[in-house]
Amino acid sequence: MNNGARTARIIGAITAIAGLFLIIAGGVTWGTVSGRLADEKITVAEDAASFAGQPVTSPWTAFAEADIIAHHALEATEGKTYAELDREDPLRATAMNGSFLRASLFTSVVAFGVAALVMGLGLLFILVGYAVWVLAGRSAVTPATAAQGVPVTV
Repeated sequence: MNNGARTARIIGAITAIAGLFLIIAGGVTWGTVSGRLADEKITVAEDAASFAGQPVTSPWTAFAEADIIAHHALEATEGKTYAELDREDPLRATAMNGSFLRASLFTSVVAFGVAALVMGLGLLFILVGYAVWVLAGRSAVTPATAAQGVPVTV
């Protein structure tokens, strides 16, 4: 095996190992976010469009709860957002709390998304690393060797 092929195989192995670390990091992040949400003991409201009554521990339940919080806040403020309410309106605090809670839940949804992205990239790195490893181990077929009928190792 020549130096170029050896270098390519090393790069392939490093890429695959990096992919494994990405999958682990994404999984740990997903688990951490899920666990922290579970610690808050949030349950999706019974009148939510989906996941009613379920604990908020996933991106789907967090999104469902954020959606129903928006509905409840707008219902309480007669359809007005925080910015639309007068500064002295006592409902402004309700709108502000609703916005804060939704933003917090959406932050967890984004964290889940980033974790999934990292795990997907990890899988891609493993596949690319494996492909580089395999291809680097193959002998090249050149027009000269093909014309000479030299057996090629595949």
